[in-house]
Amino acid sequence: MTGSTPQRPPRDPDQPHDLVGIGIGPFNLSLAALAHGVPGGLSATFYEQNPAFHWHPGLLIEGATLQVPFLADLVTLADPASPWSFLSYLRSRDRLFPFYFAEKFHIQRAEYDAYCRWVSGQLPSLHFGHQVDAVRWNPERALFEVDFTQLDADGEAEALGRAYTRHVVLGVGTQPYIPEPLRPLADAPNVPVLHSADYLAHREQLLAAEHVTVIGSGQSGAEIFLDLLRARPAGAEKLHWLARTEAFRPMEYSKLGLEHFTPDYTRFFHGLPEPVRNELLPRQSQLHKAIDADTIAAIHDELYRRTLHGGWPDAVLTPGVRVRTAGRVATTKVELHLEHIQQSTRSRLTTDAVVLATGYRERPVDRMLAGLDPYLRHDSHGRATVDDEYRLVLDESVTGSVYVQNAEKHTHGVGAPDLGLAAWRSATILNSLTGKEPYPLPRRTAFTTFGLEQREAPRIPAQSQELTPLTQS
Repeated sequence: MTGSTPQRPPRDPDQPHDLVGIGIGPFNLSLAALAHGVPGGLSATFYEQNPAFHWHPGLLIEGATLQVPFLADLVTLADPASPWSFLSYLRSRDRLFPFYFAEKFHIQRAEYDAYCRWVSGQLPSLHFGHQVDAVRWNPERALFEVDFTQLDADGEAEALGRAYTRHVVLGVGTQPYIPEPLRPLADAPNVPVLHSADYLAHREQLLAAEHVTVIGSGQSGAEIFLDLLRARPAGAEKLHWLARTEAFRPMEYSKLGLEHFTPDYTRFFHGLPEPVRNELLPRQSQLHKAIDADTIAAIHDELYRRTLHGGWPDAVLTPGVRVRTAGRVATTKVELHLEHIQQSTRSRLTTDAVVLATGYRERPVDRMLAGLDPYLRHDSHGRATVDDEYRLVLDESVTGSVYVQNAEKHTHGVGAPDLGLAAWRSATILNSLTGKEPYPLPRRTAFTTFGLEQREAPRIPAQSQELTPLTQS
């Protein structure tokens, strides 16, 4: 299998597609790969405004690994024989035997990114440099209209286009979240306040800074703190690591705990009443927002190593802290106004650079989907309602479907952004879209039964009115 894109015959632009995908991240790339193998063929096309596939390029820190096994690639858990599997990628690079002897169940992020780029370079349905502007329902044609702008190499508008499709899938991903007190500094030019998504692009600048503060207690914050710690001289680390959480908590990674990322749990969560789902999600942060235990151990080992010859490293790790306000001091420094949540005490911290490992939020699509707003159904919090097959619930007059990927945590639970459910969700969407079962899926995926089984109460036979003597006297 080569890395070139197969040539396609010219296509009538008014001929409707079966599926148009918006965004090409890992989830829609998974869908595109599995759609490519649907028996009988499926007319699918995917649009992405970026010029090429890249997965979190700012966080491909050397040595950083995925938090899911390599089997959680784009296709394997739905189609182990797919030509787009991670093992197929290794075979194409003559690396199967080295991988076999490496005995690595969790691969490096950089390798996952390279694998995804290998897949994206071969699928003919992918169109990079295409920005989707609007999605509308055309009742006369009973089709969706997808308007897009084709971009040149510099990201400037080059041409306008329109595609017609029976179904749409949204996979636009998330965007970096910056807390309100720090937004003015993050948006200002030449101020060293940046989101962790841009870490590697500014790493040399951060290493040269006299003092660096990392904010955020998740995996990204831990990896960045560890990377900076390892690169700075002993006794002169000059690092702060702050977090709102009460502790730098380890990720829940027990085998039964991981069953929250199975289709079984997803179905259970989706079946719960909306108020129960809303109350449950915040309590499950340790399933996906904490730190891998190996990373915590590596940080402690590095700190301990720096005490071997006496003294303590110049590194301050403080959980339970929030940033109230922030501002500039002189021209090159940042002053953080801090409050300890449990102590109710306040202080100030002057630093030369700030890395915000403050996570991501769903990318807004209100403007893109404005034409569908009259047809959309919402829950009591104004969020889109998503059914068990990942479709937005639309008015009955709309005969097509709009599917979502990683925009349904409020209806499907903590597994929505997890790579381990990518292939299963893609297969579910394709099974729903085709009305067939090109990808048979397992009925049971967990040892845990998350709810009580609903069984009909046994019927108790009516008592006989005739009395039979037990003994004869």
